[in-house]
Amino acid sequence: MGLRVENIGKSFFNKGQEKIVLKNIDLNIKDGEFVTLLGPSGCGKTTLLTIIAGFQSAEEGHIYLGEKKVSKPGPDRGFVFQDYALFPWMTVGDNIVYPLKIQGVSKEKRDEKLQELLELAGLKGNENLFPHEISGGMKQRTAFVRALAGNPEVLLMDEPLGAIDFQMRNKIQRELEELWLKTKKTVVMVTHDIDEALFLSDRVIVMSREEGKILRDLRVPLKRTRDKESLEYLELKKELTELLERALRG
Repeated sequence: MGLRVENIGKSFFNKGQEKIVLKNIDLNIKDGEFVTLLGPSGCGKTTLLTIIAGFQSAEEGHIYLGEKKVSKPGPDRGFVFQDYALFPWMTVGDNIVYPLKIQGVSKEKRDEKLQELLELAGLKGNENLFPHEISGGMKQRTAFVRALAGNPEVLLMDEPLGAIDFQMRNKIQRELEELWLKTKKTVVMVTHDIDEALFLSDRVIVMSREEGKILRDLRVPLKRTRDKESLEYLELKKELTELLERALRG
């Protein structure tokens, strides 16, 4: 089916002044691809992600998931927020199956799905804990499988490791990759972290501050799991660093 971004344009007004954030943005994403939008703050990457999610509309262009035009949020797109957005008054288990409860899925089927997702995320035995009782990595895994609970076609992630401290990032990146490899969902992720983009993605889309212009659609040819010390990895990292410097200049 695939995800298609066609001629997307978006502007914001501040004190009567129009700022064009996105203009003529086109992007095709195949089923099962892990694609990252990489760029500096203000380049429109999160705006584009939320348009794909249906959280806001574009003034120009359209988003298609398969043959269906996206105009509002729906269960075919799961979303992982930067700050996890877990309900603090709910247990890990209740957080995970909350989307199914909203959809009216029976308790029996919710319980069955919960066991499957706990196993997938390595969270068995933690389902009765509350968010404040678990680590940042466990919160991230909880948010990830909650987004998978409704079996969406596409998973959208807005800087999912943004709340993880630097020392834990490598470990959590590997955990996130392991989860994705088990599901092979189509993923669109937003980040400004070059290493994160390169380690996790099949493709990295580098966006400029100038109307979200796509400077490069870089396919990552490295085998998984990636060796961050390999010459090939370091060369690609250097290339992305130079591209991001260009993006910062607009």
